[in-house]
Amino acid sequence: MADLDAKRTAVARTARGARYGSGTLVRRAGPNGDTWIAKWRDGGRQVQRGLGFVHSKKHPDGLTRAEAEAALGKLREQVAIERAAAREAEAKRALEDRRRTLAQVGEALIAAKRAAGRKPSTIEAYSYWLRIHIIDYFGPTPVYEITREDVRGFTAALERKGLAPKSRANALGTLHSLIEFAVDEGWTSGENPVKRVEKPALATTDPDIHFLETEEIEALLRAVPDDPLGRVERVMYLTAAMTGMRQGELFALRWRDVDWSARRIRVRRNYVRGEFGTPKSKRSARSVPLATRVATELELLFQDSARKRDDDLVFAHPETGNPIDRSKLLKRFKAALRRADVRAVRFHDLRHTFGTRMAAQGVPMRVLQEMMGHRDFKTTLIYADYAPSDREAGWVEQAFQAPEVEAPTAAAAR
Repeated sequence: MADLDAKRTAVARTARGARYGSGTLVRRAGPNGDTWIAKWRDGGRQVQRGLGFVHSKKHPDGLTRAEAEAALGKLREQVAIERAAAREAEAKRALEDRRRTLAQVGEALIAAKRAAGRKPSTIEAYSYWLRIHIIDYFGPTPVYEITREDVRGFTAALERKGLAPKSRANALGTLHSLIEFAVDEGWTSGENPVKRVEKPALATTDPDIHFLETEEIEALLRAVPDDPLGRVERVMYLTAAMTGMRQGELFALRWRDVDWSARRIRVRRNYVRGEFGTPKSKRSARSVPLATRVATELELLFQDSARKRDDDLVFAHPETGNPIDRSKLLKRFKAALRRADVRAVRFHDLRHTFGTRMAAQGVPMRVLQEMMGHRDFKTTLIYADYAPSDREAGWVEQAFQAPEVEAPTAAAAR
């Protein structure tokens, strides 16, 4: 009975409260003593805060009712000031967000891409289109004010600059990404105005793959200058044509990646826009077969090199040990083609040379996809036209074979 009476007394004390303006002062029972609880409504929300222990023998420093009522008033005033400051700060942030320009959005997007570990080449592409074309046209216009008509005007301005359809499409794609990022961050709302703007019609690409015949490869190799840099370039050209490695993968190739005993080259890195990184895609990290001729040439290059450590570059500049300057390499490559009297092709067409030769040897397309490191099988299928097709030709001949004519019998002849 004593316990029950104590509980009833505690509940009664908790229920009693003193009104102070629009707030309520509640005395709540607790195991360590009674406490004062302040309650009031602020902007439609109920606020509840503890003020401290009730003055008693157990808590002589606690608050009397008058002191609790005064504390309630001060607390309500303090909370009101804090909430007003928070609302003001939020309104200021919202105003700043609405004033964000594409330059500011681009800066935030690039930072997010970099933090996500995107490749330097991807970051550089965003930066280029933003800096050279997008900011130049839109200037300080807030992103939320950009309309579909503005985007159409942007595409027209790019065309007046003389940009090719592919370049205009890239610029529009970057603009779309910027505005989409702003939508995700809450800096603008509504539909992305780039979505419904007609994209530039891309020029029809040449359906033919450009590659070198075996005789042309040999002529090219003979035409490479016999100087220190030329000796590196000649082996690089041969390796490109007989492995299908990309230019950036060749630039980043280390001696540790060449496995003479297993007759494989392991592609683990690339070198693009002055930085080493991972290969183009997950499938690009692969190993490619090392033919005897390439293995021999790489061995001779290794013996002639002054840098033989595992992490030293295979196709390094002979004087510095650094990657060869790409623009200088391309100029010397084109000059060698002219000296060899070989039709002009791109360095990348050495990769196509490998793809077409392998397809012509009957290598299955799925195997060729792995050898070349294509992410999408459709990309590999461009070499399908060069695969042997004797069986298919036989099917056609059988389907259209003329029916045999029976020789006339003696009776029919009479």
